[in-house]
Amino acid sequence: MGGTGTLKAVLFDRDGTLVVDVPYNGDPQLVRPMDGALSALEKVRRAGLATGVVTNQSGVARGLLTLEQMHSVNQRVEQVLGPFDVWEFCPHGPDDRCHCRKPEPGMILAACLAVGITPGEAAFVGDIGADMKAAAAAGARAVLVPTSVTRREEIEAASSVAEDLGHAVELLLSGALDEQDAPV
Repeated sequence: MGGTGTLKAVLFDRDGTLVVDVPYNGDPQLVRPMDGALSALEKVRRAGLATGVVTNQSGVARGLLTLEQMHSVNQRVEQVLGPFDVWEFCPHGPDDRCHCRKPEPGMILAACLAVGITPGEAAFVGDIGADMKAAAAAGARAVLVPTSVTRREEIEAASSVAEDLGHAVELLLSGALDEQDAPV
């Protein structure tokens, strides 16, 4: 695995960041990449960085989709956007008090462990405040890519905000968010 400076991996939220958010999606045919997602991922991969997906999937806990359906959707994401080095998902609901569900850092920590890096060598790109809080709690860099569901206070609280996925990757690969900006 290569990297840029201390950055060794870029982890992404799935719904609303890499693919269009279809609430509780259990149908692989509904997977549509966000504009620029494939291009952004190709740049990260060409730079020699690992890629991963970190996603809350409370629809499993709520009985709205099965683990098999979720895995089918994840496989479709890989077909559309290419292979990822690591996948972490939380099948729990908001009231389950688990350590993996964002804004908790569990999935980011597990993804870093899986690719053999420290959280300080990772960045996490997401579309809501829980994503940013999870990255901060894990000690990873964070970039918010707002969508129509991102609240104003989440944008204001984010340490780094990008116009889109391409811009987020540019910020990360340029070193604009070097270790001085990463949480310790």
